Amino acid sequence: MSVTNIKKVYAKEEYCVGCRLCEVHCITVHSRYPSDVIKAYKLDQERRPLPGIVFEEKRPVSFALQCRHCDASPCTKACITGAMRKDPETGIVTNDISRCVGCWSCIMACPFGVISRDERNKKVASKCDLCSKTGDIPACVKGCPNGALIYE
Repeated sequence: MSVTNIKKVYAKEEYCVGCRLCEVHCITVHSRYPSDVIKAYKLDQERRPLPGIVFEEKRPVSFALQCRHCDASPCTKACITGAMRKDPETGIVTNDISRCVGCWSCIMACPFGVISRDERNKKVASKCDLCSKTGDIPACVKGCPNGALIYE
């Protein structure tokens, strides 16, 4: 079953100033202190998650890239443990870190290069989950001061 109406985050690079607040909000909402930036950065240093965003910057252009939650999702097909899964109802691709063994097959399979290695936290793959457990609008979109990220 293919889900074609999934919302995705898109970057409008003409509005991005490279402040990287998208990363800050992503890290914060996925930390142990999801509503407090200071605590997420000061008290969660060893366990602070990676951002689910890959930030590209080559002046004068900068923008954030996130998982495209592909219909075919090559990362899920490459995952040897089934940790990388696509929800059949929402179309959101998530990584179950309790099943991830850090083989990086998903990273090699991703055509957009938006899955990262989280070497600090259990050596697992890290990617955008569209803040599926935290709310309706991803934190990166909510926190972007210039409207450079849109969710549609």
